[in-house]
Amino acid sequence: MDTDASGRIHYTALLRHFEAAEFEFLRSIGCPYSSLDGSFPRVHVECDYLSALVCDDVISTVVTVDRVGSTSFTLAFGVSVEARAAAKGKIVVVCIDRETKKPHRIPERLAEALRRRAN
Repeated sequence: MDTDASGRIHYTALLRHFEAAEFEFLRSIGCPYSSLDGSFPRVHVECDYLSALVCDDVISTVVTVDRVGSTSFTLAFGVSVEARAAAKGKIVVVCIDRETKKPHRIPERLAEALRRRAN
């Protein structure tokens, strides 16, 4: 875990944990990015740090589907340490056509899997 001079997690490090949780979540619903047509850049990321995370904390990250649109979706993340809320955040992902580089409809298989898990 990347820490700053105070021994707390550096604010950017948690975003890598979000990304790892995102990939595991998509794999768990049968839709890893590698199995889908298109490119999936993140266009918005936010994170609220609720309590300190320090080196060697064992964190738990819960991923939920916040929103599913026609060309983008939003995943929400809840991070805790021993049931203590430590952070929450969101990532907005857009489906982009690889050739045109323009927004493209989310593949139906992914959209359907996300809708089944939406809040």
